[in-house]
Amino acid sequence: MTSIAQAVSCIDGYDPDALRVDSAGAAIRACLTPVAEVETVAVREALGRVLAQEIIPPIDVPGHDNSAMDGWAVRISDLHSSGTHLLEIGKALAGKPFQGAVAPGECVRVMTGAVMPQGTDTVVVQEVCRSEAERITIPAGQKAGQNVRAAGEDLKAGVAVLHPGHPVRSADLGLIASLGIAEVQVRRRLRVAFFSTGDELSSIGAPLAPGQIYDSNRYTLHGMLSGMGVEIFDMGVVRDDPQKLEAAFTVAAAQADAIITTGGVSVGEADFVKQLMGRLGEVLFWKIAMRPGRPMAFGKISNGGNSAFLFGLPGNPVAVMVTFHQFVRDALLVLGGRTDAVAVPLLQAVSAAAIRKVAGRTEYQRGVLFEENGVRKVRVTGQQGSGVLRSMSEANCYIVLEHERGKVEAGELVNVQLLAALP
Repeated sequence: MTSIAQAVSCIDGYDPDALRVDSAGAAIRACLTPVAEVETVAVREALGRVLAQEIIPPIDVPGHDNSAMDGWAVRISDLHSSGTHLLEIGKALAGKPFQGAVAPGECVRVMTGAVMPQGTDTVVVQEVCRSEAERITIPAGQKAGQNVRAAGEDLKAGVAVLHPGHPVRSADLGLIASLGIAEVQVRRRLRVAFFSTGDELSSIGAPLAPGQIYDSNRYTLHGMLSGMGVEIFDMGVVRDDPQKLEAAFTVAAAQADAIITTGGVSVGEADFVKQLMGRLGEVLFWKIAMRPGRPMAFGKISNGGNSAFLFGLPGNPVAVMVTFHQFVRDALLVLGGRTDAVAVPLLQAVSAAAIRKVAGRTEYQRGVLFEENGVRKVRVTGQQGSGVLRSMSEANCYIVLEHERGKVEAGELVNVQLLAALP
């Protein structure tokens, strides 16, 4: 098996001491292998899961030509340019087809969803017709096939409509149900373990000792992971002790597909962590050219026959969220079997004020996107320090300032990434 170091070494611009954001993302993707296990679940339980099979319609949907409107089903060949009088010979309702055929000069009253009576090919809406007893007056100007939904117009029997790797959404549940399919095969849920590291951390509800702070990162991670539909293993706070860290990694690797840690990857902190991870697997330490979130570790930790991908994130709260959103989220989606485009697209907006920026790194400023006089604008939330979690709480987007860009002047276009599209 190719090592992680070998897999990432061929990535363009790979430099562990000054790694661009795009190169880091490419390096991670080059190493990922999706979970292979498959489960069969009821359709209602498939929401948010990743398909592991093709959905091939066994029937046409709709199964018959049917009326798209309330009106009269007619033969287009009966209609004249000056208007037409037809004889109504019956009625067709949704689920109650008209029995018989329609001869020249005849029509059938139809309701929306009703099967088109034999011999008819066009529906004239009731609003334009005049009815006197069984005599129906059809105005000129009708078009052949109007207001008719053809059999198989939505789904055709034998033609695949959903493919493996597709995330099941609400509309997909209805689509699958419309085919009479009761169960589907999906990838099993990804298992993710996470813990915080640091002697300074205290759990909420306990009094703070001198120099301690409450651990917020696990709660942020729990929230982000909960929005991704994965199985979560919260392993708490692990102290800066090699034996305790080794025990935590060993337990996590035995039960999870991915491990997320916060703290312990900065310069000066990582020496014994590097040695520890070297014994348990293969982990690379990167300095990514981004702000916030420069230090990061990525690799694999093994325990017996199981191994888990490791994402070692910085300790500052905002840096945790930024690195999770820009790297971990996409990686977890791929590990879970997604084959569609998982990256959140960027929009453009006008910067409402000047923004300080140094060329040579990608920055993720926390911003508020708004509209003013029909123009989409964005402003920063205020202080942008990587420990100021309030800047994330007040934001509705990231202002993504690309690697080569320098200072932004008021009125310039900038890229934004909506937080609503992120977990």
